[in-house]
Amino acid sequence: MNKKPMITFGKIGAALKKKETDEKPENDVSTSGFGTFSSFGKKSIEKNSTDMSEIRPEDEEESDNVKKIMGITGFGKKAKIFDVQEMMENISKTICRHPKDSDDSDGKKNKKNVDSVTGDGKSNDDTSEDDNDEDDDEGMIGPCIPPPPPAPAEIVSTVAETSTKKSKNPDDDDNDDDDDDDDSESDTEESEFFIPCSHEISLTHGVKAITAIAADPSGARLASGSLDYDVSFWDFAGMDSSLRSFRTLQPCENHPIKCLQYSSTGDMILVISGAAQAKVLDRDGLEKCETVKGDQYIIDMAKTKGHTANLNCGSWHPLVKEEYMTCSQDGSCRLWLLHRPREHKNIIKCLNRTGTKTVPTTCTYNRDGTFIACGCTDGSIQMWDHRRPFVRPTIVARESHENNTEISSLNFSYIGNNIVTRGCDDTLKLWDLRKIREKKPLWAVDNISCKYDTTDCMFSPDDKIIITGESLERGKKYGRVLFYNTITKELINDIKVTNSHVIKTLWHPKLNQIFVGCGNGVVKTYYDSNKSLRGAKLCVVKTQPKSNHIEMMSTQQIITPHALPLFRQDRPKSVRKQMEKDRLDPIKSRRPDLPITFGQGGRVASSGGTLSSYVIKNLGLSKRIEDDQDPREAILKYAKDAEENPYWIAPAYKKTQPKTIFQTTDEDNSTGEPSTKKPKL
Repeated sequence: MNKKPMITFGKIGAALKKKETDEKPENDVSTSGFGTFSSFGKKSIEKNSTDMSEIRPEDEEESDNVKKIMGITGFGKKAKIFDVQEMMENISKTICRHPKDSDDSDGKKNKKNVDSVTGDGKSNDDTSEDDNDEDDDEGMIGPCIPPPPPAPAEIVSTVAETSTKKSKNPDDDDNDDDDDDDDSESDTEESEFFIPCSHEISLTHGVKAITAIAADPSGARLASGSLDYDVSFWDFAGMDSSLRSFRTLQPCENHPIKCLQYSSTGDMILVISGAAQAKVLDRDGLEKCETVKGDQYIIDMAKTKGHTANLNCGSWHPLVKEEYMTCSQDGSCRLWLLHRPREHKNIIKCLNRTGTKTVPTTCTYNRDGTFIACGCTDGSIQMWDHRRPFVRPTIVARESHENNTEISSLNFSYIGNNIVTRGCDDTLKLWDLRKIREKKPLWAVDNISCKYDTTDCMFSPDDKIIITGESLERGKKYGRVLFYNTITKELINDIKVTNSHVIKTLWHPKLNQIFVGCGNGVVKTYYDSNKSLRGAKLCVVKTQPKSNHIEMMSTQQIITPHALPLFRQDRPKSVRKQMEKDRLDPIKSRRPDLPITFGQGGRVASSGGTLSSYVIKNLGLSKRIEDDQDPREAILKYAKDAEENPYWIAPAYKKTQPKTIFQTTDEDNSTGEPSTKKPKL
């Protein structure tokens, strides 16, 4: 016989055919598998090893009996065992029974057969075995195998059947279904332009116009600024139904507040006032920094470090939390860093068509901070790319509003493709940034009264609605908040707020609430009870805490006439007698110190305690003149003595004028006037 060839890999060899022998010699080494390593010697057979005995069925029965006696049934469910060979035979049988030609006509039957095979591993004929193996099915581990998806032909047929049924029987639907469809359509229409205005509350700031409103990104706090120089902070979580602000301050002294805005993190607030310096406050109103004021005698604004005229507007960078921007009447727009308030970071000069200075009245960033937009008094909208030097504007739209009128507000949409502007020329315009150079807005609305240069406008959170305020005109009773459709410029809704101007509007995207600043010092808050979150809903439900009343109980007097003096209580006296008694008490009446005639307790008497005071007192007493004596008589009693013994005046004139000459009155003076007043001839 031909021997099989041996395959060798170096010193490793393997035989292709294994000899079937029951007995092997002791020193024989099996060459099955990958062979042996001959270089390491032959492996010796272990002598201490024990052979494994097979488990006999009698032992299994005995162990089962022991388990039943001890009450042990098992340690968990058995995993189901699949017989692959049997499953393949069942599949081949079903394929033979249902040929390919009948697959399309009997699709449902095939589907059931496949489900039965894949799910249970058995054919439909073995129904009795399935019934007997219910316990095994319950013990199956893991989810069932999902059925195969329906064929595309079945889906098309079912869709066609349903469409034909509807076309044949259009009148079979009930009236209730029609009503439900109408309701669903109306709900979709309302949800498309939903405005949260079912409820409102009023926050009283003061009596003057609200010119600035800001809410932090989380919606926990609201800040309002007014022409009365005050900034009020409102905390919705800590406020009760009394609706009082927790702090009011004057950050810019006697300057009206023009703009307020929280930073992107909500921990700081930018305050823009009528002064030339902007201030940054922290969340509780404490001052963080103040920008420097520029030199008013320098013409070139790039040569000075700050603004030289009053501010108009300001804005925080949406992504860089330390950068903010301000614009001023000096014709410049400056970028600042929070940790460098003594010098601006960059300066932007706003120029008109002729290249001369124009004043920016509003400024803002777009949503990602890549563009800066300003609205100027010459009616132009100018934009700069934040990633490039601010030499000249990237986009300029001249004559977007009337010349010499302020653009009170400018706001980007949340998507970033559109921009809306509000001007003091009583117009509201929507622009497409891709077509803004054409100087034609998408649409414009005229005759919207605007009497404040801080009147606001903005987009709704879904960019479907534009909200703005209307000032109160002569002959009208209410100022309104107007809502316009961004596509058709249709007036969707208007809310009559109060009998004053509507200046500031703010639609918070997270709270879904609208804040409106009015000309009478009131901040209106509109919200919906179902679709608005937190904010005003937190403080409305809180009741005002009641003050604790202290109950006073009158003590009854117990009369004890025979009590000892130590325990005896004074009887109550009348008020008059008690006052007279207190008047005599020097401590209760707070009597001042009485004058003393001698020193005591560190006090000195009127004469003093020194030798000089004693001598003066004695001299005064020795030559004391009584107060009752006439001073003329006191002098004339020395006249005789002075005439006989002159001492002061007579000795001086004794030689030159021994005989005294006195002035005599003129006889010619008939009028009786003194000589000094006689007229000269």
